[in-house]
Amino acid sequence: MPDPVTPPWEWPEETWRRIVGRARAGRSLRPAAWPGGARCAVALSFDADHETIPLRDQDESPMRISQGHYGARQGVPRIRALLAKHGIPATFFYPAVSALRHPEEIRAVAGDGHEIGIHPWIHEANTILPPGVERDLTFRAAEVLEKATGKRPVGIRTASWDFSTVTLDIIRELGLLYDSSLMADDDAYELTDGGAPTGIVELPVEWIRDDAVYFPMRYNSPYRPYTAPSAVEEIFRAEFDGAWEEGGLYVLTMHPHVIGHRSRIAFLDRLVRHMQAAGDVWFCTHEQAARWCKEQAGL
Repeated sequence: MPDPVTPPWEWPEETWRRIVGRARAGRSLRPAAWPGGARCAVALSFDADHETIPLRDQDESPMRISQGHYGARQGVPRIRALLAKHGIPATFFYPAVSALRHPEEIRAVAGDGHEIGIHPWIHEANTILPPGVERDLTFRAAEVLEKATGKRPVGIRTASWDFSTVTLDIIRELGLLYDSSLMADDDAYELTDGGAPTGIVELPVEWIRDDAVYFPMRYNSPYRPYTAPSAVEEIFRAEFDGAWEEGGLYVLTMHPHVIGHRSRIAFLDRLVRHMQAAGDVWFCTHEQAARWCKEQAGL
């Protein structure tokens, strides 16, 4: 850690070089070709936060907890039905508390053939945890998901993409294949640590490809964004069109309690049909995308 008393403009060069060197983008892992000769890879993902966000905030409001419950009660069934209709796989990132609250749901999602990834324990913010707690919670979360599904998870998405200075160490210790929390590129890349390659695949995310940026609101607070579903559909479609033109990867982050509402699941259906109509698209889980990129790079 830099000296908190010393302002950044007085840091020695070694300090800021060390800071920007953590979990940095290394070589691109964008493959020369996708499976089956596809032009573009689409990795849809759903963060099944459910009731964990108010629980994390020590918020016992039944109203706000009910907003998360909606994701389990209506969102996930609608998402599963949409994916089944189109015959496409996806990745669901579960906080351990969501998995423990909804064991039948996570088993059903895994039984559909979708990937289950780590979204640590109770949607905690890693960067404010006491020393050692992030590691403990992440390891415990991996065990909960393995017990729930019968398969050890191979990937992680940190809650709110809150990636601490020790998160990469934990990922390496767990022996994970990939992370999907960082934003240095549009396409997959290898994470480096202090300039050294790690062999870990990063499947980058971005706030503009996240439904939670546009829709949620909190009564009696300044956090009241709202965007029409048609406008979000236009943004998500434009991002896909760019990925298709470049022959790259398209990672879309959604939440059952957000995208699962009637007006929004309808535009997700239209978006998937648009992707299918474009042709030459490989719909894949995050694990499949990471393994393909890593193998094609000879890692």
